[in-house]
Amino acid sequence: MRDAWISGLPRMRCIGLMLLVIACACAGIAQGAGQPPALATAREGYADAGSCLGCHSAQANAWKDSDHAWAMRDATPDNVLGRFDGTLFEDAGVKARFFRKGQDFFVNLEGEDGQPADFPIRYTFGHYPLQQYLVGFPRGRLQALTLAWDSRPREEGGQRWFSLYPGQRFAPDDPLHWTGRYQNWNAMCADCHSTRLLKGYDDRDDSFATTWQEKNVGCQGCHGPGQAHVDWARGKVSSEAPRAAGEGNGLQVDLRSMNNRQQVEQCAFCHSRRQTLGVGQLPGHPQLDQSLPAILSEDMYHADGQIKGEVYEFGSFTQSRMYAAGVACTDCHDAHTTKLRMQGNGLCLQCHNTQPPLDRFPALKARDYDSESHHRHLAGTAGAQCVNCHMPQTTYMQVDPRRDHSIRIPRPDAAPDTASPDACTRCHQDKSPAWAAEAIEGWFGPRPRPAGFAAAFQASRRGEGSALGPLVQVIDDKSNPAIVRATGVERLAALGPVAVPELSRAVRDESALVRAYAASGFIGMPAQERVKPLLPLIEDPALAVRDQAVRALADVPIERIPEARRDRFSAALADYERRLRSNADLPGGRFELAELLARQGNADVAMEEYRRALTLDPYFSPARINLVTLANSLGHPDQAERLLREGVDLGKMPTTDQGNLAYMLALLLVENGQEAEALVWMDKALAAIPGSSRIRYNDGLLLARLQRHDEAVKVLRDGLEISPDDPDLLYALIYLHTKQGERAEAQAYLGRMRRVAPGDPRLQALERYGR
Repeated sequence: MRDAWISGLPRMRCIGLMLLVIACACAGIAQGAGQPPALATAREGYADAGSCLGCHSAQANAWKDSDHAWAMRDATPDNVLGRFDGTLFEDAGVKARFFRKGQDFFVNLEGEDGQPADFPIRYTFGHYPLQQYLVGFPRGRLQALTLAWDSRPREEGGQRWFSLYPGQRFAPDDPLHWTGRYQNWNAMCADCHSTRLLKGYDDRDDSFATTWQEKNVGCQGCHGPGQAHVDWARGKVSSEAPRAAGEGNGLQVDLRSMNNRQQVEQCAFCHSRRQTLGVGQLPGHPQLDQSLPAILSEDMYHADGQIKGEVYEFGSFTQSRMYAAGVACTDCHDAHTTKLRMQGNGLCLQCHNTQPPLDRFPALKARDYDSESHHRHLAGTAGAQCVNCHMPQTTYMQVDPRRDHSIRIPRPDAAPDTASPDACTRCHQDKSPAWAAEAIEGWFGPRPRPAGFAAAFQASRRGEGSALGPLVQVIDDKSNPAIVRATGVERLAALGPVAVPELSRAVRDESALVRAYAASGFIGMPAQERVKPLLPLIEDPALAVRDQAVRALADVPIERIPEARRDRFSAALADYERRLRSNADLPGGRFELAELLARQGNADVAMEEYRRALTLDPYFSPARINLVTLANSLGHPDQAERLLREGVDLGKMPTTDQGNLAYMLALLLVENGQEAEALVWMDKALAAIPGSSRIRYNDGLLLARLQRHDEAVKVLRDGLEISPDDPDLLYALIYLHTKQGERAEAQAYLGRMRRVAPGDPRLQALERYGR
């Protein structure tokens, strides 16, 4: 949307939104109704699943009851754990009956047409602590029921049907309905629950032709294509057969020969929140050739990096000192059973004990950690368990607790700066972080408050104008994990052109993750600021970096690309678009495709893709926001207004999204001269997002436009209570006080602005007020 202007006042600014679309495993799945996905026809070096059993029976026996082996199975009596005996389930208007017809399993419940029907169960999905069930639909879809079987023992509350969304009922046109897009196996879950899965999505008719090599996560899911290894084992190795470097046995991935970072990357494709790159899972390849991991965004992580959303293990583990010291997944987990190597504190005492530490970790100090002098709780109690203090757990899907793998030292004293939870008050829920901090200080003496990245991220999340310097420090500190530094880059890019010098340095960083987020940060920057730093990245070793560079350069006229690189750039751009289309099965993927088309000048096609994203999910506000912006820029304010009014009228819209849409509607109404109604929507936006300094800034300007000076000043001052160093709020107050002849007040705010934003170009225009 064009920025709205208020005559004689500073410019009103529209919120800018960027979205990283992360494909995630879900509560939620692939061929036409009744037809299973096909075995992959392009074998690509994969062997028959049973080929490993002859030589590796011990490993196969360990694997057969693992989470990987149960990832997906046919719905047979041996595999179905739930009670299909006519059991009735009802919750919040959701009604289902689970029953059998001979050897087949059925559920009767509301379908996509709103009518109850009998649906055959085709596959089981997982096994503990819950099992889900998949139903086939036309266009190659498999859908996951949002009613699941609690497979825990009865004494733990299990052996029952339950809703993954207790107390909620979704209409058939809601993407969270069990027939909706967010419960679709092909898009949401498949590539981590099967071996060498190829989604086969056709963006033209929204259909799937999904294939797999193995239904579940088998040997080749982790070790890669195994035919060359089988041929070697049978003595049939040809000179052309691929071989593992230095081994000659044809095994593509041998975890024993990898360092911890290489091994963790083999697990990361599935054990992370990430954006897939449209090439499928490629065992043995670097992670950023397969996916772009999510960073510590506000919806998924607390400011200090603790888990918040369903983010799995990779993002937190790579923050940990264990990862930095060389610990790998298989130091704690058996690779074949997927279970812990041992229970209780013994797992941690493999390294943290009174004996000399393992040779692999020479810096580790020998110390008696399993003692009351360390954990300060009675032996044998929950508080004496290492994991409860250093790996607190969060429960997902109602019954599935998962531990935070950042393995951090509890710091309740940091709560005032980071607003993050702490392990102490998760257990002592009747106490405060201050109480816990005082207790820890009494045990171990005073400690300086952490001065790490958390405070910088929290300041950035609050929209504080002073975030630039702290974010630069986070990025420059090479002792910070790559995911932290990449987050700093992403937050820095949100500050606009002032970030260009730092982004230009970050695109040359040794970390591919940092380079990728630095490249994407150039989107929206002036073309002359982008070409020079980004062109080298179209030949970067990592596919994710190349993609983000191409994406950021997509709207640069081809004549501005040096002739020697035009062919390479054009080919990379075409390949990127092709893979975007293969991932356009989710609203976020369709959004990215539309964004690319819009930036290339294909406005009409882009608008259609944004509309298709809203068809997949009408609540997906980024697509609505971009569609509104595009329609308004093309001279269709009536369409923009209609889209916004439709959005704010949607029920069940997240509060923040409602606030953003209300804010945009207010800005649009200002553009159209409807200030009185605009104020109504501005107030609604502020009620939805009270911590937004940007909304307060524009609300104050609008009040001033309506000659409500005192109210305008109050709104702006209230904003400074939340973001005391926000230069826009300070600038607006200087302007309003000066306009009213209140020079003393204006000079006071001018002094504050000089301190917090000495490089702000607006200061030059304001200097005359200080004379």
